[in-house]
Amino acid sequence: MRVVRGLPAWAERLANVGSLPSDSPELQVRKAVLVLSASLMAGLSFVWVGTYAALGLWLSAAIPLAYQVASATSIYAFARTRRYLLFRASQLWMSLLLPFALQWSLGGYRNSSAIALWALTSPLGALLFVGAGQSLPWFAGFVGLLVFSGAIDPLLSDGVPHVPSGVIVTFFVLNISGVATTTYALLQYFVRERERALAESERLLLNVLPEPVAVRLKAQEGVIADHHPAVTVLFADIVGFTPLAARLSADELVDLLDRIFASWDALATRLGVEKIKTIGDAYMVAGGIPAPRDDHAEAIAEMALEMGPAIHGCAEQTGTPLEVRIGIDTGPVVAGVIGRAKFIYDLWGDTVNTASRMESHAEVGTIQVTERLHERLRDRYELRPRGTVAVKGKGEMATYLLVGRRSDQAGKTHGRSPSPPARRDGGQSRC
Repeated sequence: MRVVRGLPAWAERLANVGSLPSDSPELQVRKAVLVLSASLMAGLSFVWVGTYAALGLWLSAAIPLAYQVASATSIYAFARTRRYLLFRASQLWMSLLLPFALQWSLGGYRNSSAIALWALTSPLGALLFVGAGQSLPWFAGFVGLLVFSGAIDPLLSDGVPHVPSGVIVTFFVLNISGVATTTYALLQYFVRERERALAESERLLLNVLPEPVAVRLKAQEGVIADHHPAVTVLFADIVGFTPLAARLSADELVDLLDRIFASWDALATRLGVEKIKTIGDAYMVAGGIPAPRDDHAEAIAEMALEMGPAIHGCAEQTGTPLEVRIGIDTGPVVAGVIGRAKFIYDLWGDTVNTASRMESHAEVGTIQVTERLHERLRDRYELRPRGTVAVKGKGEMATYLLVGRRSDQAGKTHGRSPSPPARRDGGQSRC
């Protein structure tokens, strides 16, 4: 399981030793960063072990050596047992106590080059790996040990071991830069991961809601509802889908719907219209919403004319006979976000109901539209009268069939690119 990326293969394997398939992405990152930071600090400890051993300060050399052994043991145990809480606690305690123990063995702040600064990684680690509230005791412990060390510093100066001034200055630089680098690296990694997670959340949100609506939802609480005076609504239904579903396996059924809807999603993206929702094998899309546009009717007409060939392409690829029935109306709608947990962006109003009726009363393979849409499209598109149709809840209505562009409009796409539709993920649609 790859949790971290952009590292050498061996570092990725080390970072992921404690990850479980059941871990959340956030927990996977926390585990990986803790393993990497513990390994980094254990590796850096060789400098202190070697230097103090060369100076004959065996007790002072033994403390960072003990940290290396204990840290390596805890990482190994974590890889074997996956007991994250024990691993986290052991690393935090070692990071807090051992730097102070090393400072005391060297005779205080100056002689140790303030090695206790490394203990700051303990409350910072608690902040990153445990949480804001639970990190406070760790920070309080760090401050308490700082004060205690300051209080006993005069006592430690008696019989202080000799450390050359050059080593003291060098270790001051190493301690300050090491703590700063470690802190910066940890925070930068967490910020990068947070930004990546936010980008992914944003992408998922925009797959559910139009971007202007998503921006409003993040910026305000309460009801989001708008009246739009001029919107064109399209409903499409796959003909004979119920008996088809009975013949296909679950995987085949979902794959077929995914192919069809992906191709229609690509059309909607290219034409700049808004997919509202799918219900079973039904598909709803609208033009002129959430942002108004003057050519909303024409954009939906283009969408309708290309949906049939798209589904026929799917039929050829899958060997499954497929037909679509489409209904369209234009007029005012109310749009808004409903729900609190699994919210959706939806439309309401007579225009929506009438477009749905146009679809349900349409003949197989046709695009049935209302008279008011006919008035919008008749100069640029070929529409044939179907006659009056008894529409549930509406009575007798004059309806028309959208056949295609008028001969003098052929090839025009109202300012939109005539190139083949592309999927939202940047690839070509499968149908």
